[in-house]
Amino acid sequence: MPSGGAANSHGVDACVDAADRNAEALAADLRRRLIERRRAEAAAGKVRGDDLEGAVAELVDEHAAVLSEPRRARIRELILRDTVGLGPLEQLLADPVVTEVMVNAADAVYVERGGRIEPTAVRFASEGALRDAIERILAPLGRRVDELSPMVDARLADGSRVNVVIPPLSVDGPALSIRRFTGSRPGPDELVASGTLTAQLRELLAHAVRARRSILISGGTGAGKTTLLNALSAYIGPSERVITIEDAAELRLRQDHVVRLESRPPSVEGRGEVTIRDLLRNALRMRPDRIVIGEVRGREALDLVTALNTGHDGALSTLHANSPADALRRLETLALMAGVGLPHEAIREQVRRGIELVVHLARSPQGERHVVEVGEVVQAAGGVGVRELWRR
Repeated sequence: MPSGGAANSHGVDACVDAADRNAEALAADLRRRLIERRRAEAAAGKVRGDDLEGAVAELVDEHAAVLSEPRRARIRELILRDTVGLGPLEQLLADPVVTEVMVNAADAVYVERGGRIEPTAVRFASEGALRDAIERILAPLGRRVDELSPMVDARLADGSRVNVVIPPLSVDGPALSIRRFTGSRPGPDELVASGTLTAQLRELLAHAVRARRSILISGGTGAGKTTLLNALSAYIGPSERVITIEDAAELRLRQDHVVRLESRPPSVEGRGEVTIRDLLRNALRMRPDRIVIGEVRGREALDLVTALNTGHDGALSTLHANSPADALRRLETLALMAGVGLPHEAIREQVRRGIELVVHLARSPQGERHVVEVGEVVQAAGGVGVRELWRR
């Protein structure tokens, strides 16, 4: 039987939860009234300008005058949050430990903390509220998502990556993912401290980067490939000219002589697309000492291995794969997708001569990220193979 103190604590918690629900319900009702009022003013030519906070305060004072000032302040905050902010996601994105927010549906929101995915109690009031939040995210970026273009990938001002899929492609309603990238990235020493690298491996990779060996970093989704790539770039000489090429600019290199290039998707009319392959070809005309590609995932693989065989050594890139050997096979397959008619053997030879090391990462069930294998690319009976240099 619970003690009186425990029972009283549970009662207080229940009252707080009920108060929060009441505040959210009242805020949602007043937000609807605000929208109706603003639309009516616009139709009558009485637009009040951009004083949204004043309009919200006036509405709350008008309909909730009996409430205490702290309660009215909370309701004003909720109305503004759901009108110009990201709605319920604001509280998740305010948590610095959250590295990814995943919205599967209006009532199914998950986050990644410390490498582990967990459900949250955060909910959207409706699918329409989720759609409103998505529109508020995309509008400042000049992007939109609709039935004609039901998928969008974009980058926020802080570097976070946003992906949205809506029906009919997303069967259960809009799906939203926000992958956060802080302004700072862990360096090699921080990765040693966190266990991703050992001190011995750090020195091995540092020597490889300084010696201008071309390195491919492989692993699964969320294994820490981009983080490691960013850390290894610290060993690039300060006098070298570095060109980075990415779909969404996530890298934060510490050198001064860096040119950052970012691909561009096609417009709704299907025009204006600039691919990673386009950027890579252009980068070769920019007198690069180093080329850093955030991820190889398409036909640009052929241009990369060709560049590595024509004097552009010391490149760094990432690729999704299950092992170092699989990474080389996937790179060959992606190069073949370019469809230029080169024999498989010729591309395999280009890969063998162009890529020198493959560093493979894995994420444990507990969310820890580790480099588990480093292999050196060598000639083998099948044309190309991997000789193990280091294993965890």
